[in-house]
This record gives sequence, C-alpha cells and structure tokens, in this order.
Amino acid sequence: MPIISILNPKGGSGKTTLSTNLARSLHERGLSVLIVDSDPQGSARDWHAAAEDNPLPLVALDRPNNMKTLSSIAASYDYVIIDGAAKLEDMIAAAIKVADIVLIPVQPSPYDIWAVSDLVDFIKARQEVTDGKPQASFVIARAIKRTKLGRETLEALEEYGLPVFEHGTMQRQIYPQTAADGLSVFDSRNAEAIAEISAFTDELLKFSITQTQEGADHGTISKTA
Repeated sequence: MPIISILNPKGGSGKTTLSTNLARSLHERGLSVLIVDSDPQGSARDWHAAAEDNPLPLVALDRPNNMKTLSSIAASYDYVIIDGAAKLEDMIAAAIKVADIVLIPVQPSPYDIWAVSDLVDFIKARQEVTDGKPQASFVIARAIKRTKLGRETLEALEEYGLPVFEHGTMQRQIYPQTAADGLSVFDSRNAEAIAEISAFTDELLKFSITQTQEGADHGTISKTA
C-alpha cells in the first residue's frame, strides 16, 4: 500500500490535476485507489463532488493530527494519493512523514523552481533519519514542447539532487475542462492527454516497485501493488 504525496508549497503548481488523473489512471488498471485531500481549500473535494458517479473514494484529512490516522484507513487500498496543501508547512510536513513516495510537480517557471527549495530540504532531512524514506522525484507539469525554458527547468532541478520523471503533463485545456465536471482525461477523447497520463503512470509504477523492493531490503516498505 504505497502512500504517494503530491506536494509543492506553491499554489497553482498542478498538484490536484496530477493527483486526480493519476488516481483515475491507476483505477483504470484495476487497482484500488484512495484520494486524500489534505488541503483545507478542498480542491480535490470540489472535484470529487462535481461528479455524482465518481468511482474513486476520497477522504479529507486537512489537519496534521488527522494524518496520523491514515495508515489504518489506507490499509485496504493498493495505492493512496495525497493531494498536498499549499503554503501550510505543518500539513506538508505531515504528508511527508506518512509518505513512501513524494512527487513534486513543478511548472517550467523560475518561481516554481525557487518555491521547492525548502520542501527539498525537508525531504532530505527526513530521509536522513528514516533510511531514505520517502523517496522523491520531480514531475514537470504544464510543460510546453520544445521551449528553452523547459530545458532550463530540467537543468535547474538537477541541482536539487533529486530525480526528474521523464514523463509529466503538457499545457492542455483538456485538464481544466474535465476537472470542472469532476472527471479526468480518461473520460475524454483526447488521445494525447490519455497517453501522457498513462506514460506517467507507467513510470510511477516502476518507480514505486523499485522503491518498495529497496524498502523491503531495508525494512521500510512492506507491500507493492
């Protein structure tokens, strides 16, 4: 039951878009997935409520003490996706502490790159006292193809010493369009967006399995999907 926290202290970084589409992608593969909305603003809750027949279960744990109950709630799911809060350091810290994997969506913008500095420091400090848990990686969100800024973003993120997923999301209107109805790109006919999220999910599953196997060797993670 890997717990995946999707975190970035900057608002508008694409956390909820990535969380909801990843959760739906895993669901489409026959995996049981729980979404946890840890943001008091409730973006994931609003998304979930917009569709009466949303197939994904969601719980709201938007206080640090509530996050301590997650292990018992999540035990029956294959994957748990935490949609992280913005700016609230105590909530971000709580989401890091319960996570097996942290994904950090970053848009190709210097402001987004600067905003994750403290988050990376906190993750690395946590790793030092927990045999490397949680593992963490950047994910490029809302990228624009073949731009100089995109290449510069990758170079800048490398300086943080964390891996960067090869697959992320591009700037596409289908993401906000489907979100407004409580849907995902899998409810659309946008083949490019579906392929994009599917490729990201493939990479996440490989990353998850690798970290689970490494964690089992060190006694840190107990189960893989």
